Amino acid sequence: MEFAPQAFRSTRVKTTEHVKAALLATRDLRHLDAATLRANPSALPTLRMCTAPPLAVDRLVGLAGASKSLIGSMEEGKLSARMKAELLDENLGKVCRVLTKLLDRDIFPWLDAGKDPTDHERDRASTIVADRLCSAVAKDIVRSARRKHQLAVVAEYLESRGYCRCRHAMDQQYTITLPGMYEFGVSLPLTMGTYDRATFDVLIQRKNSPFGGMPILLDVRSSETTTAARDCRDADAKKLHDLRMTYGELVPYSLMLGGSFDPGYLGTQAAEGIDWVWQHRLHDLDPLVT
Repeated sequence: MEFAPQAFRSTRVKTTEHVKAALLATRDLRHLDAATLRANPSALPTLRMCTAPPLAVDRLVGLAGASKSLIGSMEEGKLSARMKAELLDENLGKVCRVLTKLLDRDIFPWLDAGKDPTDHERDRASTIVADRLCSAVAKDIVRSARRKHQLAVVAEYLESRGYCRCRHAMDQQYTITLPGMYEFGVSLPLTMGTYDRATFDVLIQRKNSPFGGMPILLDVRSSETTTAARDCRDADAKKLHDLRMTYGELVPYSLMLGGSFDPGYLGTQAAEGIDWVWQHRLHDLDPLVT
């Protein structure tokens, strides 16, 4: 309730500008053809949200009979590099015919009126389409905002205990981290002759640790429901197993939990030897960091 609404609104503001750009590129949806899509492939996600009802990727592929790989590439903002020009135009034409037929004319009243939209009409339509785009990825927006919030909570806690952020490159090992420093998003190499690496949300080099000593490794976890929490418990156990194979049985790996985690999840983590602290009880880390 504190950070998700603001994250959603700020994302919608940015998305609205992308929608306006797509409208201008298509002359306010009155010039929707293969040439326009070829020149603006990144506009496709916006155009899918301009229809009634809004179209999912698979639904558009099915209705248009278009190449799924081409649609997938356009969703990433590019065209299929290997498709011949004639076939590309044919597929883009199919997509345009479906989009044109299904345009939501209640949102774009200028289409039936046969006139240029006013600035107010364009702004209103852009906001509605942007809201549709954001609603389709609302969970991702909230999840990203929640993660940033959790990391900010960790940073505030550590700095209140006299720690400073290190900010070294991702590909450098923990051995360069001085005692009393912490960093986000650090990866450590794994053993057994592979090039695998394990990434951790927070690395904390304890104040009383010798230079190059093993740091505390912390991952932040947040779950809206207990069902969602169960989906990541096996991955955490595997990560700890790989860490122990590389760095020994006493490697300090913990989780910071916020949200809904049931006894089943917690029991599984405890059985695997994974410790955790609650987001609202970070002071439980004091014996390790002070």
